[in-house]
Amino acid sequence: MVHSAASDKQPIVRLQQLTKVIGRRTIIDGLTLDIPRAEVVGFLGPNGAGKTTTIRMMVGLMSMTKGDVLIEGHSVRDDFENAIRHVGAIVENPEMYKYLTGFQNLLHFSRMIPGITKQRIDEVVELVGLKGRINDKVKTYSLGMRQRLGIAQAIMHKPSLLILDEPTNGVDPAGIRELRDYLRKLAKEEGIAVLVSSHLLSEMELMCDRVAIIQGGKLIDVRTIQNGVHLEGTTSQILFEVDRPDDAVKLLAAYDAALMDDGALVRADRDTVAAINSVLVGAGVKVYGIRVLNKSLEDQFLEMTGGEPIV
Repeated sequence: MVHSAASDKQPIVRLQQLTKVIGRRTIIDGLTLDIPRAEVVGFLGPNGAGKTTTIRMMVGLMSMTKGDVLIEGHSVRDDFENAIRHVGAIVENPEMYKYLTGFQNLLHFSRMIPGITKQRIDEVVELVGLKGRINDKVKTYSLGMRQRLGIAQAIMHKPSLLILDEPTNGVDPAGIRELRDYLRKLAKEEGIAVLVSSHLLSEMELMCDRVAIIQGGKLIDVRTIQNGVHLEGTTSQILFEVDRPDDAVKLLAAYDAALMDDGALVRADRDTVAAINSVLVGAGVKVYGIRVLNKSLEDQFLEMTGGEPIV
């Protein structure tokens, strides 16, 4: 899928002050979030945070009390038909006709959408890696393969946004890894935005380009994930392995350095690491290694949400 440079800069989805009130209870409270194209965005939150409610409003299964969702510039509230045509979605397990082959299932769904060619069906089968098994009956598929067939069905009409609510439910570790690889490939090759709601934090860490964390119906943070664990814009715990730890800690007093057996521990961002290294080398302290002791996404999540369980 080819986009112009201008369209690449526009987020595919904009949640604008999205609010849902049921009775006296505010379920979603002024949620504002942009979802860029060609990225996998994780949607995280403790039990009852409002993830599924948000997704249901995004796809028109639940009305909004206030605010709006714009998909490729079209309002879900005022121009639902044009907004939803840009969306492919799977909520939990995709439903398939198990007595039909994978190909027959896709052919059946393609008849509901104008303009889907046999060539496009072959394209999506190739994209999700089911070429060798597409003519087998779905009842012979593993859960991971059914998920991939579901994704093939959801992207046949070339949506800009793919929404997956708990896509790894019941999938074995190998299937989860497959799914993760295909989602990343899809985002990059098809240029689409993928929104994944999940409670598997270790998976989100490997799958997503960024995560949006909600609690009590409010967005509490959006974090960019780099190289699986490093979170942009945040400081990390850095261990400088040196020959003279005591001297290093004195030299780095301004950085609140802590003495460790094999060096000095500081909290720093990327630029500060370079400055600290210069200070140590300039003072004749040998630096044998610089290690990032990152907290996992799970540790950070529990810290931010006060230890509430993720479901």
